[in-house]
Amino acid sequence: MSAMSLRITTLADRPELADTLWDMDTAWPEFMFNDPIADLFYAVATSQYADYVLVATDERGEQVARACMIPFISRDDGELPEDGWDAVIRRGWLARQRGTEPDAISALEVSIRKDRLGNGLSARMIAAMRAHAGELGFSELVAPVRPNQKHLEPHTPAEEYAFRTRQDGLPYDAWLRVHARAGGRVVKVATRSMTISGTLGEWREWTGLPFDVDGAVEVPGALVPVHVDVAHNHAVYVEPNIWVSHPL
Repeated sequence: MSAMSLRITTLADRPELADTLWDMDTAWPEFMFNDPIADLFYAVATSQYADYVLVATDERGEQVARACMIPFISRDDGELPEDGWDAVIRRGWLARQRGTEPDAISALEVSIRKDRLGNGLSARMIAAMRAHAGELGFSELVAPVRPNQKHLEPHTPAEEYAFRTRQDGLPYDAWLRVHARAGGRVVKVATRSMTISGTLGEWREWTGLPFDVDGAVEVPGALVPVHVDVAHNHAVYVEPNIWVSHPL
């Protein structure tokens, strides 16, 4: 795909794309769609946050990528929250409900259509988010990044993984490298960035796994094991993300 053939705008600029925004075939595992906090953003994204959703279309006008951001209220001490992704969505929702002016902005996702992976679209969507956040008046874009190779090492502590680098000094993880090359800096681990709980039946439906043994269960696509309690009929996944700061 050539640089000239990709058009990136906000959803507010092209509201006709709202109805098909979520139809794009992406690589997200099914269980990831069951974080209850997500509804505070995604259920109203096209109506309430259209200026914070970026959509990329190709030369045929077909959607090939999207990126979502949310403005939120930061803490007085300036620390990025341990409950990263969940926190910024909740704080953003509360700011909107209370009519409070947000003082920070966070990326939520960059999703690329499956057949367009590997074409450099992720870097271009990050660049577009940085540019748009700056246009909106923010001096920093933060991101609770979901490292895309961590699922291959579910038992490696996130703190160890987050700061692992290659010989050239760039992050070991490919997605973190994209952020670093765009000007981002790894800050800290968001230890409980996303919490997904469900009955054993729900987890079986989401994953196709039996979920019939107590303890830590490895799930394809999960960054850490899922904790299973058979007697009490539930399993809980607590995902760590990695906070990256993009000064603008």
